[in-house]
Amino acid sequence: MRISKEDIFRVLVRFNPWWNGERPINLPTWKRAVIREIREWRKEPPTGRALMLSGARQVGKTTLFRQSIVEMLEEGFPSSNILYATFDHPLLKLAGFDAIVESWREYVPRAEGPEYLFIDEVQSVEGWGVWIKHQVDFETNRRIAITGSAMTLAAEGSESGVGRWTSLRLSTLSFYEYLQIRKTQLLPIPEVSSLKDIFSKTQEELTFLAQSPGAQQLPAYFNEYLLRSGFPQSAQIDNIDEAQRLLREDIIDKVLKRDMTALFQVRRVLELEQVFLYLCMHDGSPLNMKELESGLSVNRLTAGNFISYLESTHLIYKLLPFGYGKQVIRGQSKIYLADAAIAGSVFLKGRSILDDTLAMGHMAETALFKHIFTHYYTKSFRFSYWRGKNDREVDIIAESGTRLIPFEVKYRKSHTNLADLKGLMNFCEENSVKNGYVITRDLSDIGILRLSAINTVIAKIPAPLACYWLGWMEIKP
Repeated sequence: MRISKEDIFRVLVRFNPWWNGERPINLPTWKRAVIREIREWRKEPPTGRALMLSGARQVGKTTLFRQSIVEMLEEGFPSSNILYATFDHPLLKLAGFDAIVESWREYVPRAEGPEYLFIDEVQSVEGWGVWIKHQVDFETNRRIAITGSAMTLAAEGSESGVGRWTSLRLSTLSFYEYLQIRKTQLLPIPEVSSLKDIFSKTQEELTFLAQSPGAQQLPAYFNEYLLRSGFPQSAQIDNIDEAQRLLREDIIDKVLKRDMTALFQVRRVLELEQVFLYLCMHDGSPLNMKELESGLSVNRLTAGNFISYLESTHLIYKLLPFGYGKQVIRGQSKIYLADAAIAGSVFLKGRSILDDTLAMGHMAETALFKHIFTHYYTKSFRFSYWRGKNDREVDIIAESGTRLIPFEVKYRKSHTNLADLKGLMNFCEENSVKNGYVITRDLSDIGILRLSAINTVIAKIPAPLACYWLGWMEIKP
């Protein structure tokens, strides 16, 4: 089907108001931490590489592109050399890449300097990998930033585009970003440059820090964060029941029922939904495929495919067991939802979940993992969990080369002591780990535990402070 350049341009001009001297409207004033990396890419792009921004639906990828464009315009970049297009629009999807670029260049005269193309939902067009490869290889004065599915990226990239893009993964809002988007007025909170700072402080200093007026405000906001979610649209809704309903509709109706069909040709949507609900009920737990298969009457191959699709659309994270070879192959994967509020929202539990200590512990652990993942993944860390003898385990391990950073979550009212940390102690002893972290619930449960027998020091940090600091570290100057 041939679409005229005039029709294409009529659509493009609506998405590119700067061509007429206007600015995008209805953009939030707050900005995600990852915009710094987008800024660095557009100012000093790696030779021969596009930028790939991936993340779950509704996490703010388009907003980041539009905010980046506004920054460029404010810096004096020629508006005629900036193109934004989304293949969510049916006409642009039918037209394809070359027709869009030709229409842009025919109706908008090119200025001096490089061109920047910001393209949303690139995987919707067949052959996108080949097109981007051609662009970065031969159009050396053109910079391209795209959003799309990680699995589609990997599949097509393995054939046509290896080494042609730099990937950025956008998680849901950190606790710190959530407070910013909610315009929360907080009293001053003591800052740390890294979690390692905790080890240099005395017990008196840590107690004083946790008792600061700003820190004392955090637990109530953290509970609401766990309920309302880190998806920007839901996070801004005051009514928690409404926020959860919106999140449920976005995930169940749009991702499972629409995106999965479009991206992966899923036809057995009911079975996919059942698998996802099972994962919501077992958030933060090792995945028992045998139980899933028998309980849902879904064969293992189908269930495994569904889980891969959910991972590729960024609705879940999958951790392998710590170790190598048979330890990993024979072990069970551990599943975390992309956001702590997803399970409660899917089941529409509202504020009633606050009375469920076990569920709140799972949600806090899920929130912590997301913060750890966001903080460490750009630094070439991989993530796993450890299970030893007598079912002793460590919830999360961040690993880079010989460096191991274990995290154990003890989100409960009673204070944590060494007797509660047998799994963490075993792991540190077996792997000669000198420092680890325990994430607790109450602000009073903060401090240092010294395991003198194995020369290991453990820092106890309350979850609201740990997540706040990890989020703040991503945007600090």
